[in-house]
Amino acid sequence: MAGRTVIVTGSNSGIGRAAATALAAKGARVVLAVRNLDKGRAAAATMVGETEVRRLDLASLESIRAFAGDWGEQPIDLLINNAGIMIPPLTRTADGFELQFGTNHLGHFALTNMLLPRVTGRVVTVASSAHRHGAIMDLDDPNWERKPYKAWRAYGQSKLANLLFTGELQRRLTEVGSPVIATAAHPGYAATNLQFQSGQRIMDAISAIGNRLLAQSEADGALPTLYAAVADIPGNSYAGPSGFMEGRGAPTLVGRTKLAQDADLARRLWMLSEELTGVTFPLSSATVAA
Repeated sequence: MAGRTVIVTGSNSGIGRAAATALAAKGARVVLAVRNLDKGRAAAATMVGETEVRRLDLASLESIRAFAGDWGEQPIDLLINNAGIMIPPLTRTADGFELQFGTNHLGHFALTNMLLPRVTGRVVTVASSAHRHGAIMDLDDPNWERKPYKAWRAYGQSKLANLLFTGELQRRLTEVGSPVIATAAHPGYAATNLQFQSGQRIMDAISAIGNRLLAQSEADGALPTLYAAVADIPGNSYAGPSGFMEGRGAPTLVGRTKLAQDADLARRLWMLSEELTGVTFPLSSATVAA
């Protein structure tokens, strides 16, 4: 990784911090793209190697545009879309999107497309095995404005969107002849603070017990992300733990649901995402050739 520039969103804690730590230790220049600069600086202070902290709030298109604008023309070898929100009470982003769909999918969708002309190597998006559990992609009401809000189903939808996004991004990259590849990963069951955003004391207590007894560490949870980032694998690969029910274990390539492989659904989600964010795919055969 020596001499390579890496951006990791949400890297002040959890598997994002663990991935950033590992990449910096291997010689990469790691940019921690975080909502809270103080927490980002505290995390960077624990890392060995070259790090930089920049502010990025994925729940705000204004913040995403500012981050991309400030980045300028610098090349990016690796973009890791790691930041995420999990099962909060119904909340809206600054732009009116349901928080999980807005942050986990739309925020990263906008960021990736804004930075894509600078990306030279790979885009890794962190999904979840939760895309399997009753997740649907409601393109008519993705922001839960008309139907009763269900936090777990909204989370599953956002993680399904991550995989559909990866597949459609890879299709578009291949179509224009770009050497960049898009991959995805999920951490299995890792002990992070992601599980403590429900706003429900009982749910948080259950998560605390599960983290203590069943979960793997942040560092082990980051291994599929690192595998998706550097292994010799094809575009649209999906990495996860190799153990029982993909909960823990060494990273390997794993499967996904038929819905997550639906190319037509992926294209329609992409079109909706462009409409909602005002951000479009920036590459063409001409720009790639140039």
